[in-house]
Amino acid sequence: MVKLGKIVIEPPLINTSCAWASDHDELLALYKSPYTGAVTTRTATLEGFAEDSSHTVAFAAGSSINSYGYSPYPLATYLGWVRDIIQADPSSSKPFIISITSSSPGMLSSMIDSIQALREELRDSAGAVSRIAIELNTSCPNIHGAPPLAYNFPAILPLLRAMANHYNCDQSLTLGIKLPPYFYAAQFEEVVRGLLEFSHISSGGDDGAAAARNAFAFLTCTNTLGSSLIFAEQTSPSIPSEGGSVYALPTPLGGLAGEAIHALSLGNVYSFAQLLAATAIEQEQQPEVDVQSPKASLRHIRIIGVGGVATAAAVDRMRRAGASVVGCATLLGREGVGAFENLSGKLEGDRPALSAAQGLQ
Repeated sequence: MVKLGKIVIEPPLINTSCAWASDHDELLALYKSPYTGAVTTRTATLEGFAEDSSHTVAFAAGSSINSYGYSPYPLATYLGWVRDIIQADPSSSKPFIISITSSSPGMLSSMIDSIQALREELRDSAGAVSRIAIELNTSCPNIHGAPPLAYNFPAILPLLRAMANHYNCDQSLTLGIKLPPYFYAAQFEEVVRGLLEFSHISSGGDDGAAAARNAFAFLTCTNTLGSSLIFAEQTSPSIPSEGGSVYALPTPLGGLAGEAIHALSLGNVYSFAQLLAATAIEQEQQPEVDVQSPKASLRHIRIIGVGGVATAAAVDRMRRAGASVVGCATLLGREGVGAFENLSGKLEGDRPALSAAQGLQ
């Protein structure tokens, strides 16, 4: 069992926001699987994304490339589906992670208002455990004219502040950020420095003592790798050439996912786990330990490890790298919901994520 903020994920295996979590039936199938500990919706905008035939996917061996944008369904549609599924199974604690995006802090705040209205209707903040969390997708590489904001982390701080304002009003709200693949140490450090702004003092610990917490409970690492190219003959099964195109996608560039980015994704998970742990331990080792320091809040941020999770061994590698929860999308797209049963083998024994002490060894 893993707790991210106020949601509980058991088993610690989920789908990530993707095209195969788009509609009611797909979400319900994911929810009903005993091998998923939570369900993540496809990323929604306020009014829906204009999807057409240029938005598609191609599979190549253990990897995939896609030109998808966000969901064609607006947020309100997802809220209706989530309401129906939760109300039909009130005894369950399996949560939904509602993935949303916007480049406008005001619009993002309005979207969170809608989610909070649903949570109020469902009395989701009344108990010790919540069934609805929010993930801000800052990292889709396929939106024309809108590069992933999180490659310039200060640019998303206004969005994060809008989210944190809601958290400050309701600390039962679980918030997370879906990040792109990063490539060098300064990028990871910039994210962690940015998160320090969202530290707050809470008395919600097990012993009731005041301590630093962060408005953000989790980081999802990583989204797809943009500007990637696969040729039609590399796909499996091979895509027949249409209109003379030799590329797997009509775009032809897209976001690379699956085994081709597994090592990079592991590196991102490991880098964040090390950095979050090291920052927390650095605080603990000060002569005067201040559990109310902003740095101390980072110890509570968990990582959802994503990227190339195609086997049970890959799940285990993600956990060893530092992920508390492991997510997949490409395998879901290739095999359907049954993929999670195949991935669940390495969850036996519930291997702990990388601890702070391990992170410095």
